[in-house]
Amino acid sequence: MLNTPLSCCRPAGLIALLCAALVSGCAAVGPDYAEPQLPVPAEWSAAADQQTADPAVLANWWRRFDDPVLDDLIADALAANPGLAEARARLREARARRGAAGAQLAPSVDAALSGSTSTGSSQTGSGATRELYRAGLDASWELDVFGGMRRGVEAAQAEMEASAASLADTRVTLAAEVALNYIDLRTAEQRLAVAEASLAARSENHEIIRWRQQAGLVSELDLAQATTDLASTRAVLPPLRAAAVEAKNRLAVLLGRNPGEIENRLAGSGRLPLVDRGAAVGIPADTLRQRPDVRVAERRLAAETARLGEAEAARYPSFRLSGTLGLEALELDALTDSGADTRSLAGGITAPIFNAGRIAATIDIQDARLEQAYQAYRATVLAALEEVENALTAVAETRTRRARLAEAAAAAQTTLQIAQHRYASGLADFLSVLDAQRTLLSLEEQLAGSSGELARAHIRLYKALGGGWSPAADLLSAKEPQ
Repeated sequence: MLNTPLSCCRPAGLIALLCAALVSGCAAVGPDYAEPQLPVPAEWSAAADQQTADPAVLANWWRRFDDPVLDDLIADALAANPGLAEARARLREARARRGAAGAQLAPSVDAALSGSTSTGSSQTGSGATRELYRAGLDASWELDVFGGMRRGVEAAQAEMEASAASLADTRVTLAAEVALNYIDLRTAEQRLAVAEASLAARSENHEIIRWRQQAGLVSELDLAQATTDLASTRAVLPPLRAAAVEAKNRLAVLLGRNPGEIENRLAGSGRLPLVDRGAAVGIPADTLRQRPDVRVAERRLAAETARLGEAEAARYPSFRLSGTLGLEALELDALTDSGADTRSLAGGITAPIFNAGRIAATIDIQDARLEQAYQAYRATVLAALEEVENALTAVAETRTRRARLAEAAAAAQTTLQIAQHRYASGLADFLSVLDAQRTLLSLEEQLAGSSGELARAHIRLYKALGGGWSPAADLLSAKEPQ
């Protein structure tokens, strides 16, 4: 490194140096960031309402399920979830780092007060005791001539904005997770209700068959078949109860509570909420602007672009000014005398001469990091488009499947009634009744499950659209600190 001190320069020379540095420091080295324009389809491949989605609807999409319990659960989760609190803390950290980076552009001033006493040797000198007192202000300023520090501020600003978008992404994910687990709970409860109703009917059938077998009207085979069917129906209940408990515990944790603490809030009819109308999804470009994870990737790309300029600035000289204004006296009470003041002004230039390729390697490292950030941004955009396409397809196909299952369940109910009538008339064996019961139970369980899948498909669609937050909401924003 080449270091040229300028403390011997006259004040006029230092002022001229300062002006030249400020003029030449208008432009920062390194590439200026421009958001990449990736090719995006004009419309979705899957059938969708291309009307632009209402931001207010997207921000509170769960209200379309018309379930007050779900509304309250999501509100509590957004207020008390530990993961969301962690994301808020990361945003505070990023803001502080942005402030620290900006502070490097300004001069620093320190106050100093010191006192010392020393006694000389009587063999080599007078042996006198000498006191010295100093008080003053020390100032220093590194001039950002080539913009390295400004690029650092750009990077910190972009990282702060990425943290704000990450907080929004956490909100989106959290709202969807609460809703998905709530749907899992209600689906398990509905399937459990179907199984319990079927169990009650089969218990009644078992009793009737047992009485008829004791009266010699039916064979032991009919009773054995009825007993087998009853036991297999009872075996369906435990996993459904376990699924309901797991969903309740997961909801409690998402709300920042201990498992079991929200049991009373979840008690009720167990109605499975459904959305009775589709969502307006807009065009793909609208979705990419709404999704916070895309914003996170784009802001991190901006940060890495700025850091490349910060690394390239190390190739150029650095300029530094320093000065002191203070008081110095041999006695403490003499510090206030008119002749005790001292002052100094100095400047220096430091330029790299030889560093064994360290600066070039640092630039190569940052260039590779920039390429990684660009590819990560591309991957995020592609994943976002895929997620919406898949969600649109899932909503459409699940709705169709649910309608077909409803038709099949209605037909199975009719089949069971006919089989029971024929068995009571002696025109069919009991096996036909059991087959009809099994078919009806299976279809009713599938219907309940498909209702849950349809609700989950809608939730995933809203999540894919970036629903669950609003850029205009009064959240912890990424505005630059004043």
